[in-house]
Amino acid sequence: MEYGYRLCTTPLGDLQLVANEVGLCGVLWPHQHQPKPANNVTETSPQHDILALAELQLQEYFTGERKIFTIPLAPEGTEFQQRVWRLLTDIPFGTTSTYGQLAKKLGDVNASRAVGAANGKNKIAIVVPCHRVIGNSGTLTGFAGGLAAKEYLLNLESGKRLLF
Repeated sequence: MEYGYRLCTTPLGDLQLVANEVGLCGVLWPHQHQPKPANNVTETSPQHDILALAELQLQEYFTGERKIFTIPLAPEGTEFQQRVWRLLTDIPFGTTSTYGQLAKKLGDVNASRAVGAANGKNKIAIVVPCHRVIGNSGTLTGFAGGLAAKEYLLNLESGKRLLF
């Protein structure tokens, strides 16, 4: 399968968008960028429909014009990870959930750590909103983009605008 990528400028830095012909499979933070992670990944032209749509929708999200993403997704992970990621997309804009709440929705109240591990493997940041998952005590916990970025995203969604 062929993959394409492009950079998308955001208030949190240049995010790398990665897609194949099926859908978006990566929104990577600046420290995760992989300019040529494999032979089958190439920088794409502006006409790549999925990458163009992802860039547009992310720009709309950061300006407050978009609350729901409609980009076709192609996440790559285990069956359990995929189940967790689908739950993440069900967390409404401007709200949060905990690892324990997600584990309960999966039918195993003891799976909080497994949910956290799957959450940490999410490569489609923001669009698959892993930033909306917080610790049981309400604290911000691990996030690939860093806790400052997580706080920024949560504040953006709650109507607060903070500098990053």
